[in-house]
Amino acid sequence: MSIAESIFKLRSKKGISQEKFAEIFSVSRQSVQKWENGSSQPDLAKIISIAKYFDVTVDEILFGKKESVMDGIRGHEIKPQYERLNLWELYCSELKTEYRQCEEEGLDIAGYKELFEAVAKLPVSDYKKRMADVIFDIVTNATKREGYPYVEPSELDEIRALRKPHLFERKKLSEKELADKIYGAWIGRVCGCLLGKPLEGMHTDEIIPLLKATDNYPMNRYIRAEEVPEEMLAGLHDRVALLADRVSYMPEDDDTNYTVLYKEIVKQYGRDFTPHDVANAWLNAQRKNAYCTAERVAYCNFVKGYFPPDSAVYQNPFREWIGAQIRGDYFGYINPGNPEMAADMAWRDASVSHVKNGIYGEMFAAAMIACAAVTDDIKDIILGGLAEIPATSRLYEEVWRMISLYDSGKTAEECFEDIHSRYDEKNNHDWCHTISNAAIVVAALLYGKGDYGKSICMSVEVGFDTDCNGATVGSILGMRNGAACVGEDWTKPVNGKVQTGIFGLGVVDIKQAAEETLKDTVYCKM
Repeated sequence: MSIAESIFKLRSKKGISQEKFAEIFSVSRQSVQKWENGSSQPDLAKIISIAKYFDVTVDEILFGKKESVMDGIRGHEIKPQYERLNLWELYCSELKTEYRQCEEEGLDIAGYKELFEAVAKLPVSDYKKRMADVIFDIVTNATKREGYPYVEPSELDEIRALRKPHLFERKKLSEKELADKIYGAWIGRVCGCLLGKPLEGMHTDEIIPLLKATDNYPMNRYIRAEEVPEEMLAGLHDRVALLADRVSYMPEDDDTNYTVLYKEIVKQYGRDFTPHDVANAWLNAQRKNAYCTAERVAYCNFVKGYFPPDSAVYQNPFREWIGAQIRGDYFGYINPGNPEMAADMAWRDASVSHVKNGIYGEMFAAAMIACAAVTDDIKDIILGGLAEIPATSRLYEEVWRMISLYDSGKTAEECFEDIHSRYDEKNNHDWCHTISNAAIVVAALLYGKGDYGKSICMSVEVGFDTDCNGATVGSILGMRNGAACVGEDWTKPVNGKVQTGIFGLGVVDIKQAAEETLKDTVYCKM
């Protein structure tokens, strides 16, 4: 019903003439005529006066409704449409992960196991969410169980107090050599990521048959659609578009998004950026769906008003997953020869979304890259990175386990079998955890012996987080060896470009990004 019809109906029902109506509301008779024939409308103040006089709602005059918009939902429970939310955003859907995470952190929660399991089985609802809030209170107030052997702080000064230094001989670089290494790290990261990207989320019982079917096992090159049997190609679904002969540049990936994003963060905030600067940049730079697991939780926490360090711990069951470990490469690029500063910057970033080993993973990766600029010795690169994290941590122990297996004469196959025997690639927590994937990175570096192609292929064919591990290994060896190690067979599919999801940037030229990186770089010659 129109406003004209509403006014006519109200006036007629009361038996009021147009002249009387005009007198009541202090307007002319001609105005009332225009209101009723629709050639003009009363202003809002008059509509409110008319509504009060006839004891009706404004909605009834405007829309012909007897109920206001709010009347339509009064008495109706307003709640989220949980089915539209990603599980990463629903703490109550990740209680099994939370329990596993708490156990590994050494929290004394065994007495609550049945509660975790019972609530985890409930369908997603307001009730389940309220019960999960109770569980989070239990987790927050839990104490360490007696006899827990690790000391794993999240504060930088406490982390540094638990380090074991590693000294090694460092070579001096010319400006030309440094520029080549930084470009090598960029292109090495991108190509390593592309190698693993089509296999992300697949397990070795799917990966190995695919590699064998394409005569690419042991893996030694990109997977190409033209080599994949037709029946297998159909089973790859959307992954087909990510194969090397189906791309014209590196497709968008969170691993490469972060490298580009942190170049922008350092450009905007300087080398002294803070965790709060990172949080603000995340909010302003990308859509929510660009962030995964711990990063998605942290992003949503920023929106709710939880900022670092609370953003890393508030209902975040992914707080030690791999997300931070894939973000720190740029800090290694701009601190060649200075692993401590690379780790410092990595800590500032990681602390927005991670704790403990989640933080250490990023510090370790960034420090290894900083070391790779000034030494060719693979062990020195690994130990130089390890020297920036607590010697009392699980990550430190795991890296040494890989080194010990290598030193004892175990083959690469035996080493990777050891990883698979202790971490279940079909369990999301193991598949995406910092420690399991860091073990793969270290093993690939050791057994690859500095060969770029061999090392990234090792890191990918073993499964787990394939694109992340390929990118990290590629970044380290690209820095160690320089750009020439990333041959044309690797670089040709990306055509020197990487697509990003960062607002205003789109497709980025890799060579130009490397040149801009030099402006942020402080080379430590000590």
